[in-house]
Amino acid sequence: MAENFSFETLHIDKNSGTRTGVFHTPHGDIYTPIFMPVGTLATVKSLTSDDLYDLGAQIILANTYHLHIRPGDELIKRAGGVHKFMNFNRPMLTDSGGFQVFSLSNLNKITDEGVEFRNHLSGAKMFFTPEKVMEIENNIGADIIMAFDVCSAPEISHKEAKLAMERTHDWLIRCYDTHKNPNQMLFPIAQGNFYEDLRLESIRFVKKYAKCGLAIGGLSVGETKETMKKMLDVIRPELPDDMPRYLMGVGTPDYIFESVERGIDMFDCVLQTRVARNGLAMTSHGKVILKNAKYKEDFSTLDPECDCYCCKNHTKAYLHHLVMCNEILAARLLSLHNIRFTLKMMEEMRDAINNDRFLKYKKEFYEKYGIND
Repeated sequence: MAENFSFETLHIDKNSGTRTGVFHTPHGDIYTPIFMPVGTLATVKSLTSDDLYDLGAQIILANTYHLHIRPGDELIKRAGGVHKFMNFNRPMLTDSGGFQVFSLSNLNKITDEGVEFRNHLSGAKMFFTPEKVMEIENNIGADIIMAFDVCSAPEISHKEAKLAMERTHDWLIRCYDTHKNPNQMLFPIAQGNFYEDLRLESIRFVKKYAKCGLAIGGLSVGETKETMKKMLDVIRPELPDDMPRYLMGVGTPDYIFESVERGIDMFDCVLQTRVARNGLAMTSHGKVILKNAKYKEDFSTLDPECDCYCCKNHTKAYLHHLVMCNEILAARLLSLHNIRFTLKMMEEMRDAINNDRFLKYKKEFYEKYGIND
């Protein structure tokens, strides 16, 4: 069921082994490595579809669990699918709700059959099975859909982690057997917590069900960067070459660089828009906390190396004023900037890989941003 999807490697950096590629989907091509802005409720907060096009967003995410609750996946289906519903005509991906098993653990009960949720808004009971998740994701209509998985919490025992992994594998088989839409690509998710043997077992299992893409879940959930790197090093030899590899929930520059160096092609995170709403900008010379008083009379641009609307039109002093007044425009301008900053970083990274200078670009970026390698 991969006839409408394909992946090709474009270049492998001779010094680092990192790669660029292109992922062909029904709604367009995705050039990798790529960062995907998150639009949980079919909206990247405060931004329009035209904004996303202008920023260079090739693909965005929406969330199965949240869209099922409101406005409802059946309504989205009647609207013609999520692309038409939100008027975004580039590729989209839907998470399966598996992360909510982790993040809303106080509201759910996990069994072999599925997950009983308490609706976080109304308190009403809901039950998600792999089959139900496939139905919801089919109704939503994204190009890439994620298998239902169990994202286990850090610091659990090997026995508990193995049970969560085995449930993830069992649910993957059920998702695989249920999924029938040739215009959607099902990505299996490898789990295994922070146990090397489980990570290897999981990646070896799930890649048997990967037609044109797979994901690594359960990282960037509070562990150290060294632990994340170690887990990626363990599984790297097992990653298939002929499809994109997606590391879920990663959005800080250093984690992205380290992951690309370890064979990852796709990333997503809510960080860019979440910190924007709290007055923090990611710039080529590090983080800028615009609440700080020193910016009150700073009439310089936010980031002279950025080509976004915010940086071309406004000063730090104005942004400081908006943040201190809690104006909606502050969140919008800083969201525009943070997403453009990250997408521009990915563009420059692809260019560096294509010219066999990824490691040099990484070193230059770390020095300017203030990252200790």
